[in-house]
Amino acid sequence: MPAKIDEETCSACGGCAEVCPVDAISVEDVAKVDAELCTECGACVEECPLEAISVEE
Repeated sequence: MPAKIDEETCSACGGCAEVCPVDAISVEDVAKVDAELCTECGACVEECPLEAISVEE
């Protein structure tokens, strides 16, 4: 399951996109994950200061 972003919590800071090793995250009004590119590594989860991102196992 790819990373999931809580759009109501996301502040679009861009930290998740900066640390994503496969460029699976884009940021405009909120962050969006490209499910086909996401490798579920969790780097974005660790980076998010608002805990708006989760990866289900």
